[in-house]
Amino acid sequence: MTSDRHRPPHLSPGGVAGAVAGAVIGGAAAAGAVGAGRARSRILRERARLSEEERAHPSQLGMQPPGRESSVAADDGVRLAVEEVDPVEDVAPELTVVLVHGFALDRKCWHFQRRMLSELTEPAVRTVLYDQRRHGRSGQASARSCTIAQLGADLDAVLRAVVPEGPIVLVGHSMGGMTIMALAERAPKLFRERVAGVALVCTSAGDVMAGGLKQAVLSHRNPTVNVLGRVAHWQPAFADRVRRAAGNVIWAFVQGLSFGDRSTDPALVDLVDRTIAATPLDALTSFANTLSTHDRRAALAGLSQCEVLVAGGTLDRMIPYEHSELIAAEMPHAELLPLEGAGHMAMLEQPGEFDAALLEMLRRCTHRSQVLRRLRPGRGGAGTERPRRGLRRPRRRA
Repeated sequence: MTSDRHRPPHLSPGGVAGAVAGAVIGGAAAAGAVGAGRARSRILRERARLSEEERAHPSQLGMQPPGRESSVAADDGVRLAVEEVDPVEDVAPELTVVLVHGFALDRKCWHFQRRMLSELTEPAVRTVLYDQRRHGRSGQASARSCTIAQLGADLDAVLRAVVPEGPIVLVGHSMGGMTIMALAERAPKLFRERVAGVALVCTSAGDVMAGGLKQAVLSHRNPTVNVLGRVAHWQPAFADRVRRAAGNVIWAFVQGLSFGDRSTDPALVDLVDRTIAATPLDALTSFANTLSTHDRRAALAGLSQCEVLVAGGTLDRMIPYEHSELIAAEMPHAELLPLEGAGHMAMLEQPGEFDAALLEMLRRCTHRSQVLRRLRPGRGGAGTERPRRGLRRPRRRA
């Protein structure tokens, strides 16, 4: 069981979209209460400083080293913005690592991992990043197509276009982890033959409504979600004005809901705040129903041939750490990494510990791929290594 200290006061795990969309539009109404006193002054000072620095030296967070940009057409024609980053050293990559971002974010959220992966030599890896539909630089799409199943199909299209051969490691954060599960459900053969490893970060395999809220925050039946979506769709200019007016309140919401440590570098908070602000409001509500109905625990069996790392922030208020424990319990060979004190953006908040665990998994994947080139599928020794210090083997629940 998750200990009490791992149970912060939290939203429903399904409250990701509700929290973000509620902060975006409803924040203005709460501005007087939330933005009062010292907290308001501190936020104003921080944001003024960051704004001044941004004007003087535009931020390169999440954009270095530069990569090759291209577009991939999804199966329904939606344009997906893709970027490929080669190793800094002029060496042939042994693996391709694909980074899949979460809800209301974009590829810049992999700021630390992008640089770390590009600098690796043992193993050398090529990194592929892309923006999910209706996020970042990717194209618009109908609300009906904003489903996790479609996101799995989009990832499949990206792999076919830019990673047509060679071993793959998939790394997904939040909704990005759900996207990988949807791909495993859609293309099990790919995971048997080419996906050497999977890292799931601050995500859930199902029961996303299990958090104590009486009403389904993310359901399309929730009138609040419906109103938010209609306002954003019918009156986008008004919604944007409200969004700007509530800017400081939203920044405070982002800091409190995305990070476990209030002393986290404000520049990282600003990075997350700006990516959320750049995501269309109707896109936030369009994904509401698919997040509330997500249940892909059965798909986890398809990862049995892969190296698996499951990481979660123990102070995650969006998707509590318990969900990482439940995912790992479904896969006895998985390694479970609790990032103590981290929130939902754990890979930004504690990049050192997460990157070290990811690197170890990549080395195991490289070894496994080399062995499987010589052996028949199924004879690799996946999962035979002893767990390293700091990682916990999951326990099955009664």
